Amino acid sequence: MADTVDTGAGDTISRPRKSSWTYIGPGIVVAATGVGAGDLVATLIAGSKFGYTLMWAAVIGCVVKISLAEAAGRWHLATGRTLFDGWRSLGSWTTAYFSVYVVVWGFVYGATAMSSSALPIVALFPDGPGLRVWAVVTGLIGLVFVWFNQYAVFEKVMTALIGIMFVVVMYVAIRVAPDLGASFAGLAPVLPDGSLLYTLGLIGGVGGTITMAAYGYWINAKGWTNSTWMKVMRLDNRAAYITTGLFVVAMLVIGAELLHSTQIALTSGDRGLIDLGTVLEDRFGATTAKLFLVGFFATSFSSLIGVWHGVSLMFADFVERMRKDRAGGGTEPAGMAEEVATGSRERSVPFRAYLLWLTFPPIALLFLDEPFGLVVAYGVLGAFFMPFLALTLIWLLNSERTPAEWRNGALSNVMLAAAGLLFVVLCVQQVQEIPW
Repeated sequence: MADTVDTGAGDTISRPRKSSWTYIGPGIVVAATGVGAGDLVATLIAGSKFGYTLMWAAVIGCVVKISLAEAAGRWHLATGRTLFDGWRSLGSWTTAYFSVYVVVWGFVYGATAMSSSALPIVALFPDGPGLRVWAVVTGLIGLVFVWFNQYAVFEKVMTALIGIMFVVVMYVAIRVAPDLGASFAGLAPVLPDGSLLYTLGLIGGVGGTITMAAYGYWINAKGWTNSTWMKVMRLDNRAAYITTGLFVVAMLVIGAELLHSTQIALTSGDRGLIDLGTVLEDRFGATTAKLFLVGFFATSFSSLIGVWHGVSLMFADFVERMRKDRAGGGTEPAGMAEEVATGSRERSVPFRAYLLWLTFPPIALLFLDEPFGLVVAYGVLGAFFMPFLALTLIWLLNSERTPAEWRNGALSNVMLAAAGLLFVVLCVQQVQEIPW
């Protein structure tokens, strides 16, 4: 709750919370969820190909993510309405898009997240069960954990996981002895030949997923429901993405020092981290390699339970908004953020139904060849989500839907427009790479 002041007339007024490190939490959750194993490999490959040259892109990427997450959080706090409620106010087309997206994306992502979490376990215990078995186990653990715990416990576990992955990656980066002079030189914007797509991917890829839209829901689940929490939210957001920026820089250092100088190539996708574990074992011994695999697991599993919780929370809000519309609840329902804060969404049938959708149908996908049409639909919908998020936030935060005090300023508009343009370019690139 916000601090209050007695007016002397029996009334109280709210005053803004002072920003404090003791409140940090939702930003850590969104950062931990958004940084997946595939993102780490992409960053490693950028470092292995171009050394420290693209360090500046990592910094810009951090600023872009801060701007997007801040905008999502500002909407929730300034209006007391959830992001989906805002999307709904823009027209029924947003509902049509989200309903298709969340079903197809969740089906394929569930299998991807479970496989990614299983990979380091298989590498740590090569004589144990195979990848598919461990994938099913991690999915079921994620299901049980999110089903029986609410936001407070979820945040603590996510904080522990990001702590593990951060410490491990920073430790490995220090072990490979970074070239500090080259690192600082890499802050100068330079585009080596053939680096454009890697640069765009580095800026837009790490930490840029649907979970950025979930940030507003997590700050509501934390109990932040109005504009008195704005300073706290901004501190939380910046701290999280600066941490992510340091994390990305560390991965670039590892790629530059461990792979670029020796011309070692990684397998694309999550399996590239298994390759890196082998390289680390050859150079620093089995202990460092196993420690890295533990960090790999923390990275992957934090993304799994983050999506299991955050996207299920968004889906529950989506269903509740549709229910209110059918019941004639009006076009401007208030108090949606407070409803999320009560924890009722996390105990709702739609929340748990989407948890089951993320877990059990994808298990079947693990044992079958992925249907070609589903892969194409997943790629197209996934590519279009981040431009959708950036552009709808510009629309919402420059309209009368947002109180005048909290509407976008020039800097916010420039950053969101730049993010939208960046993600459109990345969208085109991703669609072109789909095996039509």
